[in-house]
Amino acid sequence: QVQLVESGGGLVQPGGSLRLSCATSGRIFSINGMGWYRQAPGKQRELVAAITSGGSTNYADSVKGRFTISRDNAKNTMYLQMNSLKPEDTAVYYCNADGLYYSSSYGIKPFGSWGQGTQVTVSS
Repeated sequence: QVQLVESGGGLVQPGGSLRLSCATSGRIFSINGMGWYRQAPGKQRELVAAITSGGSTNYADSVKGRFTISRDNAKNTMYLQMNSLKPEDTAVYYCNADGLYYSSSYGIKPFGSWGQGTQVTVSS
């Protein structure tokens, strides 16, 4: 199918910045929506930001004005630029994508995939 791998997480001080990347691999035909989610300890996974194939974006209210989602359609890669980070942004960040892939047995099939997550810790 299609695999997603996040990178770029780490420990940063409040007010700092990080840039997350989500790389894809597999026999991708096309990718529709892509998004970043996060899950803090003891909390449910929540949508942080999403982007369509045409570049339309939406953000959680808590990150508007601080985070920017983008994608490189030629590389099937997505990014999340996170500025002015706060301790409450601490979580495991996951990328998600859906679209179509080439199946050797069944032709073009839909997929929906998640990455394994990358830890973001904001602390002094």
